[in-house]
Amino acid sequence: MRLTSLSIPLCLAAALGACTRTPEPTMPSTAVVATPTETAPPAPEVDRERPTLQIATLDGTPYDLATHRGRWIVVNFWATWCAPCIKEMPELDEFDKRREDAEVIGLAYEDIEPDDLRAFLTKRPVSYPIAIVDVTDPPQAFDTPRGLPMTHLIAPDGRLAKSFLGPVTAADLDKAIDEAGPAS
Repeated sequence: MRLTSLSIPLCLAAALGACTRTPEPTMPSTAVVATPTETAPPAPEVDRERPTLQIATLDGTPYDLATHRGRWIVVNFWATWCAPCIKEMPELDEFDKRREDAEVIGLAYEDIEPDDLRAFLTKRPVSYPIAIVDVTDPPQAFDTPRGLPMTHLIAPDGRLAKSFLGPVTAADLDKAIDEAGPAS
């Protein structure tokens, strides 16, 4: 018994001694250290005053914000789990149908499969286009939503006219359009 109780500490000491770090070799003083000659290309400049958006909608149709110039565009970040988002959907749909000078695009800001989103929209249909946004790589021209819903009103000339954090009504959008006046 005594031999066993002594052998354990000796084995541990031998094993720990084998785990010591060997010193790293030093470079001779005449060694030349390479420096990179190329730098990474600069990140593309993002114009938040005149945002861009190119995305495929749920039905596979390409959507390019620039091709919708001349109209007011409501860009609505939302999610199926967001109660205020769901509540504002009928109002946004009514706004989209009522105003000939405006349209809505819904950006589902969540990790969801297209079939699951289609099933959700079967129960809560809207007439405006819906696209799924990658939450790990949202559109760079818009600030990452700090909360949902997050809605941006884009003027006919492409400039960001107003942003809304939280639920928005058709009356809110009408008022923002009236206050903005004609696009410059």
